[in-house]
Amino acid sequence: MSIINAEMGSRTPTKSEVPRGARAKRAFDVTAALAMLIFALPAMFFIAVILFSTDRGPIVFAHERVGRNGRRFRCLKFRSMVVNSQEALRKHLEASPQARVEWEANQKLTNDPRVTPIGRFLRATSLDELPQLINVIRGDMSLVGPRPIVEDEVARYADEIAQYAAVRPGITGLWQVSGRSDVDYEQRVQLDSRYVREWSFAGDIVILVKTVKVVLLRTGSR
Repeated sequence: MSIINAEMGSRTPTKSEVPRGARAKRAFDVTAALAMLIFALPAMFFIAVILFSTDRGPIVFAHERVGRNGRRFRCLKFRSMVVNSQEALRKHLEASPQARVEWEANQKLTNDPRVTPIGRFLRATSLDELPQLINVIRGDMSLVGPRPIVEDEVARYADEIAQYAAVRPGITGLWQVSGRSDVDYEQRVQLDSRYVREWSFAGDIVILVKTVKVVLLRTGSR
């Protein structure tokens, strides 16, 4: 039994935990993601060339995340970190107790030594997430939804994990338009749960529009 199934008590999410209009949401996701992917292809090609010419490392990073109903999937991003990122993180946390506290609290670092200069730009502009349009088309993700989490974060969602697992995680969501990295972890969990409880198609459109503003102003980006 996986951790997420244990946290959910191996039960099926109730109707109140599953957004109404799921088919319409999925149809919109596929149509919009295909259009956005075609529009973004020139920029994605340019980014790929820059990343490859910088250090000849992998262009796209595929990291395992927890998806709908607890299914694991490979979340795609343009690589924004050094090639040996896990080793770099380990050494940094060993050398800096303050950084370790921050990492354990938020799973993020204000000044992350793993992030490359081009990676900082990609993250600040959210261009690193363009490959996730492929995740949306494949059915791993939605354009709007909870923030995709890793296995180690499941336990931290506690009773809220059933609602998280009732929908596909999103490229953007309430967290991204509510401060992003300026929001602490507990608030992130509550925002994800609130999104599922209060879902509406109109709400998704509002979040997408707000996301454009957040990206342009680089609100809460690190």
